[in-house]
Amino acid sequence: MITGASSGLGEEFARQLAPCCDQMILIARREERLLGLASDLKELNPHLDVLHFAVDLIDRDARANFIQLIEDHGASPDLLINNAGMGDFGEFSKADWPKLEQMLELNVNALTHLTHALLPAMCEGGEGDIINVSSLASIIPIPDFAVYAASKAYVTSFSEALRMELKDHNINVLALCPGPVHTEFGKTAMRDESKNKIPGSEFFYVPKSQVVSEALAGLSTNKARVYPGWKIGLVALALSAIPIVGLRIILGTRPRRER
Repeated sequence: MITGASSGLGEEFARQLAPCCDQMILIARREERLLGLASDLKELNPHLDVLHFAVDLIDRDARANFIQLIEDHGASPDLLINNAGMGDFGEFSKADWPKLEQMLELNVNALTHLTHALLPAMCEGGEGDIINVSSLASIIPIPDFAVYAASKAYVTSFSEALRMELKDHNINVLALCPGPVHTEFGKTAMRDESKNKIPGSEFFYVPKSQVVSEALAGLSTNKARVYPGWKIGLVALALSAIPIVGLRIILGTRPRRER
């Protein structure tokens, strides 16, 4: 089961996993894109059974109805990829509250709710895997990205704790923590509609195909976290070694590009 499957990393996960799956459940808001992806996957992989559901995971009632539908049909995915997420870039005091509320609902509540709903069947079966798409931002507080970074800190912490809880059930939980990737994330995060990416150097961008392939490789070797790309791996290592006092100085004096 893949959330946020209509584009970006979700779509890439679907394409890379399709050849080795018997059944795939795709979830996203945009039905037309889901239909197109499902058609492509089935054409390339005739053996594959693709179920697709247009669900706005921000809507609590719609999410609950979807979970009930899955339970009623006895579906029990052995791999859950919590990929759906959104961001907001700019000063917190000038943010649009409804957007922040939607981001917290999607990044935190929806991910937790779906995991809670699917875990009992995994535990009963004694196997399963979960990939929670977090971010490099989860390990540091980021000015102008305050709520997004905090929401991803939750995802990484939740993944680590859940991984320890589920060890005896033979269920692996992986936190995928990419740096910048060319997807539609930047466009939706920016408040200026004329901009389509978060400010930053192209040097650190990692192709989405590499992000997904490294995530799946990490899952197969039972890793707890994956920072895709050697550059992002080095950045994560360096950031983890800097005390919070140092991070305050570094991040507090960086150039402010967005207000």
